[in-house]
Amino acid sequence: MPDLGTKYMGLQLRNPLLVASCSLTATVEGVKKAADAGAGAVVLKSLFEEQIEAEVDEVADSSWLPGHPEAFDYVRKMGGALSSVKYLELVNEAKNAVDIPVIASLNCVTPRWWINYARKLEDAGADGLELNISIRPSDPERTAKQIEKLYFDILESVRSRIKIPIAVKIGPYFTSMGHVATELANRGADALVLFNRFFRLDIDIEKMKLVSGNPFSSPEEMGRTLRWVALLAGRIRADVAASRGIHDADSLIKMLLAGANVVEMCSAFYKNGIEYVSTVLKGLQDWMARHNFADIEAFRCKLSQEESEHPELYERLQYIKALTGIE
Repeated sequence: MPDLGTKYMGLQLRNPLLVASCSLTATVEGVKKAADAGAGAVVLKSLFEEQIEAEVDEVADSSWLPGHPEAFDYVRKMGGALSSVKYLELVNEAKNAVDIPVIASLNCVTPRWWINYARKLEDAGADGLELNISIRPSDPERTAKQIEKLYFDILESVRSRIKIPIAVKIGPYFTSMGHVATELANRGADALVLFNRFFRLDIDIEKMKLVSGNPFSSPEEMGRTLRWVALLAGRIRADVAASRGIHDADSLIKMLLAGANVVEMCSAFYKNGIEYVSTVLKGLQDWMARHNFADIEAFRCKLSQEESEHPELYERLQYIKALTGIE
């Protein structure tokens, strides 16, 4: 049978399918189920900056919360459900419970807490750290350069304190994605995860209040990820993990062909159960057997822009074809 083994951030994985950060990986039992289903690695549910801040500053004095008691109560409950201390216990216990890499995840918007806390995660046994940096470019007073600098500052502050590999999970909203990706790689990111999925906003028109939209991704969201994986793979000094809109074996295979080192999946497991991991991996293995690929590296990056004899296919030419309808 084809060998599914691969490397990601220097970690040896039995296959390129990761269970992404989500509630399914918020407990030791959930991590064990993911490992038993065949996952190559797991990314633990994210610990949010506000959870640590809730424990340290009681949140009430935080600049983003005054006058918002509902937000205050929510973050306090969130902190109680999985405090920073409990999170360190989760890392340690999960690492001892499974034989696959366990990657911790921090969701951050400032460098304030992460310098020392990242070291604690390393000491707890995390094989790697995924920094999910979620900074919306919505402030009209904040320039693109200022936003980019904040990403760089967060990464460099954490990188200076820990030795385990770091993946940076980012969104697609950059003026120059190629430049930002290159800078993150040059400043210490061992991998980039493309892309995080921001909170979906909706409005209840009867109650006239904000509500959350669909929390799950759809297969239609995969296109943007696929394009940027193909454009960046092999061109930056970091591995690339594909995330968002990947729901089956075919999607995983496309990402690997485009150059992804690994693929992170989440929504598909909520819809089909964590056992669906084995179904996706079987689809990958069957496809490799049909095409006589002995291992992942035999075809990974085969359809990236870096490896293409016609790099224009990935940008201008396809754009023209779409507009004119001429093949």
